[in-house]
Amino acid sequence: MPFIKLMLISNGVMFFAQYLYPPLTGALGLTPAKFFSEFPNLLYQPLTYMFMHGGLGHIFFNMFALWMFGTEIEASLGTRRFAKFYFLAGISGAVLTMIVHSSQPYPTIGASAAIYGVLVAYWVMFPNRHLYIYFLFPVKVKYAIPGMMLLGFLFSSGNIANWAHLGGVLFGLVYMKTDWRWTRLGRRIKDIKYQRQEAKLEKNRMKAEEVMKKVDEILDKINQVGIDNISKADRKFLEEASDRLADKNIKD
Repeated sequence: MPFIKLMLISNGVMFFAQYLYPPLTGALGLTPAKFFSEFPNLLYQPLTYMFMHGGLGHIFFNMFALWMFGTEIEASLGTRRFAKFYFLAGISGAVLTMIVHSSQPYPTIGASAAIYGVLVAYWVMFPNRHLYIYFLFPVKVKYAIPGMMLLGFLFSSGNIANWAHLGGVLFGLVYMKTDWRWTRLGRRIKDIKYQRQEAKLEKNRMKAEEVMKKVDEILDKINQVGIDNISKADRKFLEEASDRLADKNIKD
């Protein structure tokens, strides 16, 4: 998908740039203490920290998860909405990190907060899909993803940005639950409007059929007795039917 492809390329390029110029990690990573002490000079850090990674394994698993879970989400939400969701999840992780560790003197790096948001989105959208643990054991998404997150938290080392992960998770939950419900509500409202329009059209069609049936009866009568011998009521009905038909043709 367009956005995921862009993220894979841009993260790869930035990882290579880190290798060539290591100070880039400190400059573009999120360092809460510097962010607040030098405010507002480092307002870019809550965004740029998502493009920095701490090693080959770090970037590989983040980008693999983005490709594996994000592809279908981008196809469902659309590129623009998915891009907004991805960046807001990552920024939410940065915000929670700065709130909890406002004096942290070293940088937080990685796209993991955004990736955790993507995992939550997949969990909300496709709960009954199966993931194959170790490519062997099928487990439903609604169990597998919370299990993976819990294990990641319990067995993480001290240099893992758990608060950033939690920020991405919380944003993903709030966004998907509210947005999903509003989307479903919007569809429901459209369905109701469509049903009402269909009912109105059906009602008009039945009325038109009744009018044409009455017109046919009067025309048959005219054929039998002549137009001068039909009642005033029949004449009036024909005139009104003719006016309606002419008005409809004009509007059409």
